[in-house]
Amino acid sequence: MKVHVAVSRKSEIDDVVSDLSQSIKDALGTEKVDLMFVFFSIHYGDEDRAEALVRQLWETVDPEVMLGCMGEGIISPTEEYEGNSVVSVWVANLPNVRMLPMHLQFNEDEGTHTTEGWPVALQSTTERPTFLLFADPFSTPIESVFSDIEESCPGASAIGGVASGGSDLGENRMVYNGRIVTEGMTGVALWGPVSVRTLVSQGCKPIGERFVVTKAERNIIYELGGAPTLQRLQATLDKLGINGGRQAARALQIGIAFDEHRERLDQGDFLIRGIIGADQSSGGLAISDLIEEGQTVQFHLRDAKAASEELNLMLAKDQVEFPNKTPKGALLFTCNGRGRQFFAEPHHDVRAIQKRAEGLPIAGFFAAGEIGPVGGKNFIHGYTASVALFAEK
Repeated sequence: MKVHVAVSRKSEIDDVVSDLSQSIKDALGTEKVDLMFVFFSIHYGDEDRAEALVRQLWETVDPEVMLGCMGEGIISPTEEYEGNSVVSVWVANLPNVRMLPMHLQFNEDEGTHTTEGWPVALQSTTERPTFLLFADPFSTPIESVFSDIEESCPGASAIGGVASGGSDLGENRMVYNGRIVTEGMTGVALWGPVSVRTLVSQGCKPIGERFVVTKAERNIIYELGGAPTLQRLQATLDKLGINGGRQAARALQIGIAFDEHRERLDQGDFLIRGIIGADQSSGGLAISDLIEEGQTVQFHLRDAKAASEELNLMLAKDQVEFPNKTPKGALLFTCNGRGRQFFAEPHHDVRAIQKRAEGLPIAGFFAAGEIGPVGGKNFIHGYTASVALFAEK
């Protein structure tokens, strides 16, 4: 397996393609490019420019599968470009790895989604593939895709991101085998002699006590441990003091435990979800996911220090668990709410990975939602760093 990342900041498409293709040729020589990801900033997002970029790369590099998307920020092996004009290309030679590319499109009829473009071959495979996915937020029922994956390939992991930079249907750009698509989801299923390890750092620290949900309806939690949810929240915030309360006002989240029977629950044992509303009269709290009575929850704070510690801990743990399977390349999908504004320093996430694997070819983008597995299930996240580490099996 060979992986290489090429970066260009030229403004003219012909110059960009020349830079990138020459870098790939210098790195891989005559080796075939099996898989190629292209991530480009909104400066190349004009439909004609985007089409020209991906078409010329497709024809020049001649990859087997080519995917990617536009992003508000673009990631290179050592830098995170926020607001800059840049194209980052990740290419890999993957001997004997089977790949099934897909462009999924969706129709809705009376609240039910039907999917077009699902590869029939996935229904006959006995192996468990890994899915790399890129979605348009305005036309993709992402949770429905996760259900399809679980039905066709039980236990398969999905990782990727939601395209960013567009503000309405048809404005985002995704790459699919030499052309631009503006709706639905693109992706590839991989299996064979490749290992794709996934890390999902949600970047929160727990506060207060854990509570059992004793009254709930859909996404509204009315009672925690027999008391109104807002009463429990106020008591938790009171214990933080004045400064902690101010931070909570900006960064409050809620974590849903995956296994409430565990004696100890730490970072990584919760699915983090946002709080989207409160009702003083009922004492209820609305969250950005469905919740059931009997589940265990704990309030969390979005925190730069906790986010940094969690990502570094996950990377260190991966090194310990796989000492003889050094990654050959990585993809990084980080939230457009992270970066410099969150960590008060540039290039945080990509450099955290480089500290553990110096010289690793990394590419990716700042997403409007990050896809990754937590607790054995695939989810869409926010404020998260999702990492795919490619290694030989």
